[in-house]
Amino acid sequence: MRIAILGASGRTGGTLVRQALERGHDVVGLVRTPAAFAVPAPRQVEVRKADVTDPRSFPDLADVDVTVSAIGIAKGDGPGALVAGARVLAAAGVRTVWLGALGSGVSSRSGGLIYAGVMRMFVGSELAEKAEADQIALAAGATVFHAPDVTDGPLSSAGRIVPLAELRRPLLPPRISRATLASLLLDEAETNKHGSGIAVPLS
Repeated sequence: MRIAILGASGRTGGTLVRQALERGHDVVGLVRTPAAFAVPAPRQVEVRKADVTDPRSFPDLADVDVTVSAIGIAKGDGPGALVAGARVLAAAGVRTVWLGALGSGVSSRSGGLIYAGVMRMFVGSELAEKAEADQIALAAGATVFHAPDVTDGPLSSAGRIVPLAELRRPLLPPRISRATLASLLLDEAETNKHGSGIAVPLS
C-alpha cells in the first residue's frame, strides 16, 4: 500500500514510518519541516511539506491509499492545531486512521476513575480540542483510535483493537507501548476492519 503518515517526524510517527517500511509499504511522510526530518529509507519514503495550519498549501493526497495521523498538540502549538489537522484530512477525501486519546470526549470515563482523574490533571486544557478533532474525523469516515497512556516498551504480541462500546473499564490506568500502538494503527490502515468509529488499542 501507499500510506501517508501525518506527523512522521514525531516519536509515534517515526515508529509508524519504520514499521510501515518493514511491512513493505511505500510511505509518504507528511511533516511541517522537511529539512528536519531524517528519512530512514529515501527510496521508499517521499517527504511532503504539510502544515495543517495552512490548508491552502497542504499537499494533495489523491495518490495514497490511506492516511494515518500521528499528530498531537506539540509544545509551542497554539490552540486549534489538532482541529486544523482533522479538517485538512477530512477535506483530502482519503481514508484516515486518526490517533486520539482515551479519556477524551465519549471515552472520558472509559479508562477508569483513576485514569480519568489523571487525564483531567495533565491534559485537561486539551481535552475539548481532542474531542472536537475526533468528531471532525469521525464525520469524514475515519477510524479513530482512543489510545491509552503511551510508553516506550517493546512490541507486544498481545496487541489488539477493541471497539469502544465493547471496552471493559479497567481498574488500573491502561498503557500501551509506542511500538504496539504503531503496529495496531497499521493493522487498521491495512484492513479497515473497524470502519468509521472509535476503537481502543490495547496490549
